[in-house]
Amino acid sequence: MAVKRDGQRSAEHLHCLVTGASGYIGGRLVPELLEAGHRVRCLARSPDKLRDHPWTGDVEAVRGDVSDAESVAAAMRGVDVAYYLVHALGTGSGFEDTDRRAARIFAEQAHVAGVRRIVYLGGLLPRGVPEHSLSPHLRSRAEVGRIFLESPVPATVLRAAVVIGSGSASFEMLRYLTERLPVMVTPSWVRTRTQPIGVRDVLRYLAGSATMPADVNRAFDVGGPDVLTYREMMRRYATVAGLRRRVIMPVPVLTPRLSSYWVGFVTPVPPSIARPLTESLRHEVVCHEHDIAQYVPDPPGRPLPFDEALALALQRVREAQVATRWSSAAVPGAPSDPLPTDPDWAGGSLYQDERQVPVDASPQALWKVIEGIGGDNGWYSFPLAWAARGWLDRFVGGVGLRRGRRDAERLRVGDSLDFWRVEEIEPERLLRLRAEMRLPGLAWLEMHVERDAQGRTQYRQRALFHPRGLLGHTYWWSVFPFHAIVFGGMVRNITQAATKGMSIRGSAPRGRRRRQP
Repeated sequence: MAVKRDGQRSAEHLHCLVTGASGYIGGRLVPELLEAGHRVRCLARSPDKLRDHPWTGDVEAVRGDVSDAESVAAAMRGVDVAYYLVHALGTGSGFEDTDRRAARIFAEQAHVAGVRRIVYLGGLLPRGVPEHSLSPHLRSRAEVGRIFLESPVPATVLRAAVVIGSGSASFEMLRYLTERLPVMVTPSWVRTRTQPIGVRDVLRYLAGSATMPADVNRAFDVGGPDVLTYREMMRRYATVAGLRRRVIMPVPVLTPRLSSYWVGFVTPVPPSIARPLTESLRHEVVCHEHDIAQYVPDPPGRPLPFDEALALALQRVREAQVATRWSSAAVPGAPSDPLPTDPDWAGGSLYQDERQVPVDASPQALWKVIEGIGGDNGWYSFPLAWAARGWLDRFVGGVGLRRGRRDAERLRVGDSLDFWRVEEIEPERLLRLRAEMRLPGLAWLEMHVERDAQGRTQYRQRALFHPRGLLGHTYWWSVFPFHAIVFGGMVRNITQAATKGMSIRGSAPRGRRRRQP
């Protein structure tokens, strides 16, 4: 019998399927299920994205997609409980159809496989508001939950509002708005009441739902003990963070679309993610029952009060102990094609900018600089040009440069890194980034640590671009004259930083940081 963190006991060990394991909630749920003694299988479109998580050796990772019935059927075999933690938000105007189709496939294949329970995390719904009046985001979440509840497989549908935890999109939106704007003119939705919940309680409810009795088939409202307006949340954040009192002046003229651009301008959360978050704040969303406690009892002091959840999230950020971020999940519509390995690649043109120089530093010192690139450390070349490219990307609806890093020093496959994503990492040898900015083609940036025949350290950098159509070719040649400044500057400054780092700090490898509890 397994003992969970809060002292709650699990009566049986189950085989659990987790979808969305590369995302914010899924990546944190997996270790909770393992700690409870359950076996875990993860369904992912790219299982390699999971390989650097501390729990990856304890789970079975299978390739597949929730919209593909065959791969879902294979993933469901032998499973007792199936967690549905994905959605198609941001994939375009047809995302509701995509969500609907994927949910039906998931429910049908769960029934065929004899799965005992489906667990789904949706959104808290406003009372008395017709479904057709809800935001597309909430409307789709409600429909997916209804599909699961109407299926032959018993389902637990958890409905949450604002989730407060280090790295959550809701927390980072709140954090950056409050920290960057001591005086702000805000949309009218800052007056809307909502019921935030700490991510620890969300995970506790999700993990505990696995062992619900077979006759339970219903939705549960889940939230913390505090009901607050967004304005109150910003002011309480300022207090917890030790900031001066914020002056907040709501105005009625900002539509959800304009609000999302305002949030995207101030915070790292892009408009494509900010819009559903702000649209969901148009209506009051508070819990109308706490029946979940009948099946997943609340230990003393739980659910966490808002201020305590904030303090824990801030502590994780300051200690660089953020396990997952909202940007952990792949960006819908962003390029995901792997780098072609065929040197005579038949897929079309592949432009390259390759540079290699010797480095008067150890491979470890050079790697330390490479792995620390991006985020607050910058890109070691022409900061204004990088910033301008980031602003341009956000202007055309991309993620921009300000997503930053999950960890200030270490990277893992699947991490977002400003407007790049880590596609491959071989410690002290290779870092390959795939661009997720809006481009007329596919782009990668590689940084290699090598040794020459005499054993001296070499730094090799390679930028690659596969153009899409005439516009792609035009784009490459239009920016080609700036490569010497941007990429040449990177090579020069990265190698200089490695040399200085070795002379000042030595080349001893860093010790491992304690894993987040």
